[in-house]
Amino acid sequence: MNNHPYHLVDKSPWPLTLSLGLLTLTSGSVLWMHKFYQYLMFTGMIIVLLTMYQWWRDITRESTFQGLHTKKVMSMMKMGMIMFITSEIMFFLSFFWAFFHSSLSPNMEIGMNWPPMGIKPFNPINIPMLNTIILLTSGMSMTWAHNAIVTKNMSQTIQSLVITIILGIYFSIMQLYEYTESPFSISDSIYGSTFFMSTGFHGIHVMIGTTFIIVKLLRTSKLHFSSEHHIGFEAAAWYWHFVDVVWLFLYISIYWWGS
Repeated sequence: MNNHPYHLVDKSPWPLTLSLGLLTLTSGSVLWMHKFYQYLMFTGMIIVLLTMYQWWRDITRESTFQGLHTKKVMSMMKMGMIMFITSEIMFFLSFFWAFFHSSLSPNMEIGMNWPPMGIKPFNPINIPMLNTIILLTSGMSMTWAHNAIVTKNMSQTIQSLVITIILGIYFSIMQLYEYTESPFSISDSIYGSTFFMSTGFHGIHVMIGTTFIIVKLLRTSKLHFSSEHHIGFEAAAWYWHFVDVVWLFLYISIYWWGS
């Protein structure tokens, strides 16, 4: 019996397998980019995905069935999620920094003009506005889901999670359509680079967040959460709201002001 509220984890092979998988994935990515050899990259990707699945399976078992996540552990996990989101904010800040640095003081190489000559930016009232409405609506449905689980209404929780997932997938489809219709590419000056890097990484975060919520939907349907014990659910909600806020900054700065 422990005389402390902390969770001392058991020995696990997953940190080792994940590090080996990441090494294989990054090395394989370099080979793919330089020599078009893709098998090592896919091998690393498979190792990483299998490790992620089994490691998170163990964490789910520890929290749901073994009861090892005490209030102290839950507070530390919340702090870990806050630190992770803060690091993500710094990640996107670098893209905004590059965008504003180039747009507020365009240099001679791009004709001292913003957007650069030859670049036809997107109309912010078309697909970007629709995607903004989609994400804001998904944020509302996610808040509804969080409120429903706190009030022990699991049927409404499942309904609102399904709505959020559908809206997340809809956003990704619309962004893919926007990319296919784009009149410029990532290699078209600093505008193309900052546009596709910032919106592209945001799109990846939307897909990750959608997957995150799908897992929470499956766990909710299996009654893994209660009104007091739903750290994974809260983490997914925080992450989704972070994705919403980043998109608002992207829309205002890149789509509306930057065009």
